[in-house]
Amino acid sequence: MKKISLSIVVLLFTVTAFSQTWVSDLSHSRLGFSISHLAISTVTGNFKQFEVKATTAKADYSDVKIEVTAQIASINTDDEKRDAHLNGDDFFDSKQFPTLTFKSTSVTKIKDKNYKLLGNLTMHGVTKPVVLNLVFVGKITNPMNKKEIAVFKVSGILKRSDFGVGSKFPAAMVGNEVKLIASVELSPAS
Repeated sequence: MKKISLSIVVLLFTVTAFSQTWVSDLSHSRLGFSISHLAISTVTGNFKQFEVKATTAKADYSDVKIEVTAQIASINTDDEKRDAHLNGDDFFDSKQFPTLTFKSTSVTKIKDKNYKLLGNLTMHGVTKPVVLNLVFVGKITNPMNKKEIAVFKVSGILKRSDFGVGSKFPAAMVGNEVKLIASVELSPAS
């Protein structure tokens, strides 16, 4: 009985010893998107203010839990008038719904460093399950500050209609499918 109890304690200590929380480095991360305009061109943009937190107990990140919070008012499409319109009632209504959040519910390894990331996205007051592609690019020690970093890339397609964003505008004018493109550099939380 003592051997079993000692084994369990050692196992729990090992898992706890590795368990880490990582946070995004905003200056080396991007939360971007693209959407069609008039069914022929593409508009790209990003959120300037966002935070990503990842927690894992496994070295290969196969159990990673990811949380994202983005400030809607920080949307940037390189056009101030369009950004103001996107923040208004016609689209995101950032005064009433100031944040976009994502909380992962599971991650499934597909092959090598490729995963399917399932989670709940809350935007414009609506929460829906989404499936995203996650690539664990790798880990390295930053030669400047000697801290370890981990890099993830995330992609997927969301439907703005699922969240009631821009419902006055038909897909022929503003595409319904929004491509998510993110690259996140994470460092261990202090």
